Amino acid sequence: MSQRGSRQRTLPSRPGDTDPCLCGGGEYGSCCGRAHHGTWAANTAEALMRSRYSAFAVGDREYLARTWHPDTRPARVEVDPRTEWTGLEILGTEGGTPFHGEGTVRFRARYREGGRAGEMVEHSRFVRVDGAWVYLDAQA
Repeated sequence: MSQRGSRQRTLPSRPGDTDPCLCGGGEYGSCCGRAHHGTWAANTAEALMRSRYSAFAVGDREYLARTWHPDTRPARVEVDPRTEWTGLEILGTEGGTPFHGEGTVRFRARYREGGRAGEMVEHSRFVRVDGAWVYLDAQA
């Protein structure tokens, strides 16, 4: 894909284990890094949402596909390298604890694209499939 005279931004590499986690939850190695490396599964809908935000930030399409409900997952998960994710704020949760089978997370994700700051607010639904939390869809 050509960028018409502009340099295409490449996705950042994964943070080191002691670097701050992109979701704001501590050190990457003891936060989202565990999920991305497959050594830990999110035990709440919010933890999965945080790890998916971080996966979008580093372009981990495989993790995003693995944590997307098979009924709603697109055939190909895309990550736009022009989008730089700059911050996450959890606005609220409902259900989604280790004792629930479904839950929602409302969040604000900040980004930069083409030199301009933006944000998206989403109310995401999560469910368990075979005991593991997965992203289902966004509520209107």
